[in-house]
Amino acid sequence: MTISPSITSPERRPFRLVGQLPWLFAVLVVGYAMFVGGYAATVVSFALIYAVFVTGLNLFMGFAAQVSFGQNAFAAIGGYLSAVLTATYGWSPLPAMALGIAAAVLAAAIVGYPALRLKGHYLAMGTLAIGLITYEITVEWQSVTQGYMGISGIPPFGIGPYEITSDRGQLILLSLVVAVSLFAAARIRRSRFGRALSAVAGSEEAAVALGIDVARYKLAAFLLSAGFAALAGSLFVHFVGFVSPEVFGLHMVIVTFTMLYVGGIGTVAGPLVGALIVSLLPETFRAFKDYQDLAYGAALILLLIYAPRGLASLFSPRGRS
Repeated sequence: MTISPSITSPERRPFRLVGQLPWLFAVLVVGYAMFVGGYAATVVSFALIYAVFVTGLNLFMGFAAQVSFGQNAFAAIGGYLSAVLTATYGWSPLPAMALGIAAAVLAAAIVGYPALRLKGHYLAMGTLAIGLITYEITVEWQSVTQGYMGISGIPPFGIGPYEITSDRGQLILLSLVVAVSLFAAARIRRSRFGRALSAVAGSEEAAVALGIDVARYKLAAFLLSAGFAALAGSLFVHFVGFVSPEVFGLHMVIVTFTMLYVGGIGTVAGPLVGALIVSLLPETFRAFKDYQDLAYGAALILLLIYAPRGLASLFSPRGRS
């Protein structure tokens, strides 16, 4: 008589429980914000929008080990298209968001095919240029984007006459969107597509030897990442009700990279944990007043020194939370 390998041995249970701690942390933070409401709910809502963006960035950078500094361009396309269609032409948010995501994925396909032929630093510089060009378009195309003045009067989330205007209602909606996004990321990582991305991340030459079409898989990861970025951009403009070029500038690139590396690049829980930690740290150090930025920077440096693979990887023996 043999013991089924599906039966969990008592020795492995503590490791599995420890691996759930990042998820428990996220649930507690979101639950507290939902209970308190007000400013806390607003801060956590912004963190959840960033979590959607970073989840997409993680597909391209964490799963496929490629570098992109231009994902803010696709967030801008999704956000601005959703803002223009709803605020200027009276569209409902849902079809406007869907068209914004489709436009961002199409743009990613157009620029990604030639850009992804680059590697390493050249790919990073090429994608950075995509973000800078998009930023300049949002500034200069004033007849559509209103330039630095931005677009105001963007309606909140809703279907038809029903709009979600309360902070708790929006927090619940964003929590559901993040849950679906992370579930999709987990399924992708375990799928044949995810295993192919892991092979590409390990060695592109070895992946080619295994018969994997590296260019096609890299482009597919890039398109998925652009779709998540556009979704986050659309969520942002409907949550805030306003959009301007600074929203999707270089600051967004820096913040989202910090979230990805602090949370845990290549992990499923990392984008959510990183987005919550990086969003909450400034609020935690607000009592230090003049030393707030110093304390915030020092905390980030300590996190990256003592958890170089991210906080989520600390709670898994395999670093794959």
